[in-house]
Amino acid sequence: MKENICSIPVNDMFMPKDGCPMCRMRDMLEERKADYVTGSAMMEPNVRIKTNEQGFCYRHFSMMIKQGKRLSNALILQSHLQKISEELVPEVPSGKPDKKKMAALDALLKDCFICRDIKDNMENMVRIVHAMWISEPEFRQLYSEQKYICLEHFYLLMNTDQKGLGKNLQAFYEATSKLTGGYLNELEEDISHFCRMFDYRSANSSWGNSKDSIERSVEFLTGDKVITKEEIYDDGEDE
Repeated sequence: MKENICSIPVNDMFMPKDGCPMCRMRDMLEERKADYVTGSAMMEPNVRIKTNEQGFCYRHFSMMIKQGKRLSNALILQSHLQKISEELVPEVPSGKPDKKKMAALDALLKDCFICRDIKDNMENMVRIVHAMWISEPEFRQLYSEQKYICLEHFYLLMNTDQKGLGKNLQAFYEATSKLTGGYLNELEEDISHFCRMFDYRSANSSWGNSKDSIERSVEFLTGDKVITKEEIYDDGEDE
């Protein structure tokens, strides 16, 4: 398989053949961006202007905090909170609510500096996946051997740059649908079996692969792993 600076990270994410490769790709990009924001970019004026304006969603705030750079996070929050206080929610209000400020606050609550960056980067990655799938038979084989493509990334793969796929659109759709649709059917069967196991008539039946079907279904539908009580407890212990 030919490799270059663009294809190497894609190959790396597809090689494990475990779960959704596009989720691994997104996770890798998010981790790198969270490290960048709390590291070298923290003191870059152009980045701080954007982070002050856009803020971060809960998911990415959590990633940034897990990086362990508490001073960096505090400085980012300091200037972000100051901007909100000065421009959107004054400490001493006067008069009626300002419609423009309320609209700006609504936009801020739906915005995230890292989400924007990941969206653009994932679309670029999809274009690389398309190009590799078209030109490299070995990658086409590797693609077909994936366990599944989650629902979110099925949509992303099929709705990003369809023109770039050209005459390969139908074949790529069929290959991707097999991965998503096949796993969807598997989940349906496992969830149904899980539910049947609570019927008294299934008292002596085997759970088969259904025990973790709830968690796997949520991961397929959302692209995120379910955090168990044990993992929450472990996080608390680490602190």
